[in-house]
Amino acid sequence: MPRPRSLQPDRLAAAAVAIIDRDGLAGLTMRSAAAELGMSTMALYRYVADRDELELLVCEWVLRDLDTTVPDDPVWTEKIKTLCHRVRASLAAHQRVVPLLIANRQRCRAVLRWTETVLTVLTQAGFDDADRVVALRGLVAYLNGALLQESLGSLGGPGTLVMAALPAADFPLLRDTARRAVTVSLDDEFDGGLAIVLRGLAAMVS
Repeated sequence: MPRPRSLQPDRLAAAAVAIIDRDGLAGLTMRSAAAELGMSTMALYRYVADRDELELLVCEWVLRDLDTTVPDDPVWTEKIKTLCHRVRASLAAHQRVVPLLIANRQRCRAVLRWTETVLTVLTQAGFDDADRVVALRGLVAYLNGALLQESLGSLGGPGTLVMAALPAADFPLLRDTARRAVTVSLDDEFDGGLAIVLRGLAAMVS
């Protein structure tokens, strides 16, 4: 029997994202999603089979406006930078969703389309075979790691302040680095790390 259409996927996904934004990933359950929508848990199962399907809806909804076209930038490294910035901008309002996107990266259509575009740019830059695999994995590893770090808080957050107070005799470099970290903006942190990765990639095809 086909599922009723009274509840649109976008409305369900938006409700799930609202829960994650408010209560974190641990707060998202089939029961909490149903309560957010004002229905019974059993009724929700008419629309999604389980939490895995609900999480995938969340990923697609958060990236629903992600531009996956090849950027107009004249240099391929700038194209990659633009593509990474597009993902970051799409997640700016819903950073707690980042772990779900990482977990669903191989089945979220928006992520797959973005990855295909990245591969197009890398191929046009001269990457092929194993080098293209390594380039993609390295870039995605940085992006995912940077987004996850950002979702956990800024460089000037509580954890950094704790490290800044470590005894200088035992951790002189960590203490000094932590104290300097509070002056680095999130944008500078993201762009600085990405620039390091892009310089490494450019060296592979120079």
